[in-house]
Amino acid sequence: MRTQRAGDLGYSAVVGILAGLGFLILVGPVVIVLLTSLTEGRSIKFPPSGLSLQWYQLLFDPVRSAPIQRAALNSLQVAAVTMLAATLLATLASVALARRTGRWVRALDTFFMSPMILPMLAYGLAALMYFTLLGFRPSLPLIMLGHIVVVAPLVLRTTSASMSQLDPALLESSASLGGGWFYTFRRVTLPAIAPGIAAGAFLAFVASLDNVPVSLFLAGPRSDMLPIRMWGMMESTLDVRVAAVSGVLIATVLALMLVMERVAGLTRRLRD
Repeated sequence: MRTQRAGDLGYSAVVGILAGLGFLILVGPVVIVLLTSLTEGRSIKFPPSGLSLQWYQLLFDPVRSAPIQRAALNSLQVAAVTMLAATLLATLASVALARRTGRWVRALDTFFMSPMILPMLAYGLAALMYFTLLGFRPSLPLIMLGHIVVVAPLVLRTTSASMSQLDPALLESSASLGGGWFYTFRRVTLPAIAPGIAAGAFLAFVASLDNVPVSLFLAGPRSDMLPIRMWGMMESTLDVRVAAVSGVLIATVLALMLVMERVAGLTRRLRD
């Protein structure tokens, strides 16, 4: 009995230590970035020499930070369009594939999910070469197309999880009462899978906003994206505004996560 208790305590201690290390690895960099963004110094350095909001004030200066704000606006536009298009396409694909079996269904599901397996750098280069052969130049619309391909599987996975939990009796009841397929979809299916769609849309928005490889290859001179702008600032000047941008992004995504957790149960959707 004592040996078993000692073994249980040892196991709990090991699990606790590993959990603590994992927490430090995940949260530590975020805390460092936030503290660095509040520094009084003129370069990225940790620990900060003092605390100040000057870099956030400079970040929102419409003149001195115009290139950053323009890149942020481009990223938000791309992320919004990507989210809407990917959500629409993935929802339709999920409804079409739900409760169907066969080789072609598995093949289509694998095809739709394949962008999650491909290395993003390889896909970005391939997309650039493909669009160049078609005669298109790098631009915001091409970035949107590239992002739609790589984020749509995220929406498909969460929506498919919601579809798998939908009670078929509800659809049969609607059909037996004379409801057509569109009426059933609008009044039964869509409300039931709405939390999964919302969770997927949130993930698609964040993934598009943070995407570097695809944006790097498909961005043109007039389509500067925020992650690329931040990367260039880090390479050239170690501008503290990069940390301030990171702080704004962290706060925004955290707020959206809390909202999505309350509205759609984001954690449960990802677990399913």
